[in-house]
Amino acid sequence: MTFADKVITFNKQLEYTGPQLPAGIRIMNPFKEEVQAMRISEEFYRKYYSDQNKRHIIMGINPGRFGGGLTGIPFTDPKRLQAECNINYEGKVTHEPSSVYVYEVINAYGGPEAFYKKIYINSLSPLGFTTIDNKGKEKNYNYYDSKALCTTVTPFIIDNIKKQIALGVYTDTCFCFGTGQNEKFIKKLNDEHGFFNKIVALEHPRFIMQYKTKAKQAYIDKYLQAFSEVG
Repeated sequence: MTFADKVITFNKQLEYTGPQLPAGIRIMNPFKEEVQAMRISEEFYRKYYSDQNKRHIIMGINPGRFGGGLTGIPFTDPKRLQAECNINYEGKVTHEPSSVYVYEVINAYGGPEAFYKKIYINSLSPLGFTTIDNKGKEKNYNYYDSKALCTTVTPFIIDNIKKQIALGVYTDTCFCFGTGQNEKFIKKLNDEHGFFNKIVALEHPRFIMQYKTKAKQAYIDKYLQAFSEVG
């Protein structure tokens, strides 16, 4: 099986079967909720991952509603899917700031083909979470936003880290998006389970786009330097 075959199989079996989530939080599974997600993601992985090469993994937090929550591809919103990957998307073309930044990094690295040949992106929780705010609007929710949710989904996260390593991921270094709660949690799990030799945390793309846009190039350079150190 190619790396693509393994990821597609992984996505098809993705389902949350753990304990009931805390009140007011729901699971978000693009492969069950979005008609296009499986078709789009299959096309994407066959385009960039149809080989048997190993890759280094980047672990984000969990998918957001306007990026991976629609396309089934982490940190790839419909705009970037069409403009950068030349894959068709039908429907409202949404914009996710994290995806904008990630594709700036990808292009600085040498473009999608060069980047995805070396790196696989997913998240500690490959399924997302949402909640309803006091105005009745659905919002993204992170696995660590409440202690109750984090405790509930920890076995699911551990299981999916193991499954993603089995896709053909190097275990010398894991890159982590987020230098706060996500880094803290993955390092705790790694200390307990020994998944990776080393965790290298990078500032989260959303944080950079929201608070550090003037220094964006410095962060892109930092990312590229980190990736260059693993070949």
